[in-house]
This record gives sequence, C-alpha cells and structure tokens, in this order.
Amino acid sequence: QLQLVESGGGLVQAGGPLRLPCAASGRTFSNYAMGWFRQAARKEREFVAAFSKSGGITYYVDSVKGRFTISRDNVKNTVYPQMNSPKTEDTAVYYCATDASDIEYGRPPRVPGDWGSWGQGAQVTVSS
Repeated sequence: QLQLVESGGGLVQAGGPLRLPCAASGRTFSNYAMGWFRQAARKEREFVAAFSKSGGITYYVDSVKGRFTISRDNVKNTVYPQMNSPKTEDTAVYYCATDASDIEYGRPPRVPGDWGSWGQGAQVTVSS
C-alpha cells in the first residue's frame, strides 16, 4: 500500500510561492494518479487538482487554475506541487492523495471517495 508523507506549508506570504512536497513509500509513485484537496476551517474538504499517471490529463478547481503546477522526481518518489501567488483564501489544510486507477477524460475525480491513499495533511496559512 502506498504511504504518503507531506511536508512544506506553514506560514506563507501572499504572493510568494507555496510548495507542498508529497513523498511516497511502498510503491512506485509514477504508477499512480495524483490529487490534492484542501479543507479550510469549518468547511468541507475541497478538490484542488488532479493529474493522471502520465500527467497528460489534469483538472483544477477554478480558483487555482493558472497558479498550480507539479513536478515529479521519480528517483526520490516525490511530487512537488507549487501554488504561485497564494491568497489569504488559500489558507487551509492541504492533502495529497493517490489512486491506482488512472484519471479519465470527462470524469474529474473531485470527491474524496475517488482516492485510495492520503497524506497526513499540511497546514498552510497565507498572510496578507
């Protein structure tokens, strides 16, 4: 079973880049689709982004489109998501998730139940 460990986050200045590395153990990361969710205080967990195994299919929530990118290091089995120009409304606990099933066109996996493995979450606070 794939185990995920998140790092990064903390206090970030609005406008500065936000990085949330997600490292995996137990399986080869490149064989899994990747997703990110976030949960702000007193709100439900919200879909942020998803990437297919090859990276050829991507989905984003409208609020992060154009600001969210990822890169992979298959040797370190780590994925490096980055959000540019973070805003105070991006403050939340961020979770990375994976699933062995790949993402399909026209069927964005926007609900938590679509994902099989989760990281422990990383608190991000964006200050103005």
